[in-house]
Amino acid sequence: MRFMLMIKATGYSEAGVEPSREYAEARQTCRQSMAQAGVLLAAEELRPSTSGVRITYSALGGEPSLQTGPFPTDTALMAEYALIEVQSEDEALNWALRMPVPAGPGEYEIELRRLEEPADAWREPRIRAMEADLQDQLDMLQKMVQPLPERL
Repeated sequence: MRFMLMIKATGYSEAGVEPSREYAEARQTCRQSMAQAGVLLAAEELRPSTSGVRITYSALGGEPSLQTGPFPTDTALMAEYALIEVQSEDEALNWALRMPVPAGPGEYEIELRRLEEPADAWREPRIRAMEADLQDQLDMLQKMVQPLPERL
């Protein structure tokens, strides 16, 4: 199961204020732990919304409207994310709870959401490659083991 940990933006992250050295080190340590455990698929920080553009489509149709940032922080902006693959929602929650929280005033929020899984295994090329290799080996073994002639 894949989950996204969405770290919400704060006034500080939107202002481009660099996090403390302690928080940056704790964040890096957490990412390394996830990578070493084999659950981390991606982790990125987003630039402040001043460099963003919102594209809004009206329910009535027509041309989309464009709005350049900055956007209000009360609109649940993301500052960074981590994409993980784990065996259960409990395991994802445990990883989310291990994420560091920066010191300072104000709330800090992490949202955990499961990603929709595709019907096929297109996102798992390693598994498809292993299955193809196993099928090749089975085919080869079947050709090697030919039925023995019946004895008269």
